[in-house]
Amino acid sequence: MVRKFVFAAVTGLVGAALLHIIIILALPSFTGQDAYTRVQAEGPENAFYSLPDMSQGEGLANLDPYVKVAVCHFDVTTQPVRLVAGKGPGFWSLAVYNSRSDEVFSINDRTSVDGSVDVLAASSVQLGRIRKALPDSLSRTITVELKDPLGYAVLRTMAPQTSFEENAREFLADAVCTPFSDY
Repeated sequence: MVRKFVFAAVTGLVGAALLHIIIILALPSFTGQDAYTRVQAEGPENAFYSLPDMSQGEGLANLDPYVKVAVCHFDVTTQPVRLVAGKGPGFWSLAVYNSRSDEVFSINDRTSVDGSVDVLAASSVQLGRIRKALPDSLSRTITVELKDPLGYAVLRTMAPQTSFEENAREFLADAVCTPFSDY
């Protein structure tokens, strides 16, 4: 009798804990406060938006005073998107996420081809067409296959001192997130 009671109590506690964890993890998608929705709120798709250093209401903001951030959301349903930026003022990183905020791809200044950002994000069908007749403009471009057509990119660069901030802001302002139609 006591064993059955202990077993029932433990089963109930484990079940309740599991249910609470599931609810907590699912909550952002139900409230509209998930990362993808917040990036969409920054502006129209296919453009990088530099984030302010201080939070302005409910929008996104830089959390680290030494890192400057820009975000871009996109949809590759009809055509791929190309993410391009020149050589950064120092360290930079680019991460591509799907609409569920799962990181799909990341790169930084050390792992890029020539120290600059040049990434093409596309569906598997689009990449197949592109690879059949690779345009010269993509010869040094890194391609990323997306299973989910909706996604966003986060471009970060370091500005460890005040003297680096202007170059970091220019790097982010010059970044391009644009549909690629040359295929």
